[in-house]
Amino acid sequence: MGRITDAVKHLIIINVLFFVATQVYGDQMYQWFSLWFPKNENFAIWQVVSHMFMHGGFMHILFNMYALWAFGSPLERMWGRNKFFFFYFSAGLGAALIHTGVNYYYFNQGLDALVNTGIPKEQIMEIITSGKYSPNWYNIAPKDTIDSFLSAINTPAVGASGAIYGVLVAFGMSYPNSELFLMFIPVPVKAKYFIPVLIGLDLFSGVTGYSIFGNGIAHFAHVGGALFGFLMMWYWKKNQFNSNRWDR
Repeated sequence: MGRITDAVKHLIIINVLFFVATQVYGDQMYQWFSLWFPKNENFAIWQVVSHMFMHGGFMHILFNMYALWAFGSPLERMWGRNKFFFFYFSAGLGAALIHTGVNYYYFNQGLDALVNTGIPKEQIMEIITSGKYSPNWYNIAPKDTIDSFLSAINTPAVGASGAIYGVLVAFGMSYPNSELFLMFIPVPVKAKYFIPVLIGLDLFSGVTGYSIFGNGIAHFAHVGGALFGFLMMWYWKKNQFNSNRWDR
């Protein structure tokens, strides 16, 4: 681990400032800077970046910032500041893309289910864009479909986790035999085993809806950040894309 590096330090400072502001301004911060579904009236284009600095609570930001320091600092020392920044934000944007894409799937699935019952699409959109829904929808369409439909459009995403999952993948590919000491496992686990299992659990939870980590987690954002992290690492290794090509 060692000392904290410059890019990691600045990212942590910005995250903490956003967290403090959220404690002061509350819901207004979530409305402006969380990542909302594009069809939600709260959506703004800057949210694809700003949501990476928003967190839902103290433990959320604590674990994310610890992981950023523990796994990001070795990568920044190896790559340099600019390459690390590029990787971090690319993984975060990838997480936002996958998360939003999955929400589009759930949104369209629910919309189609309601339209197929004879409700005009315009009427459905008018109701949900006003922040409401019809209880009768649960009587005419599957409950899980309606739950996912409403969650997709009304639940914003916050957190640096997507970007950090990309960092985890990069760390595991760069230091596969590093032994990680985890609070809930009494023996050290090598990164090349732990990180794929962690991502697999997120994928399982996203597909099945059953989460061992609790509710309210954007599992597909985690998977998206990990996927984009893997693709960047694969490309860089294949093309010998090293830190000498970057202004440190």
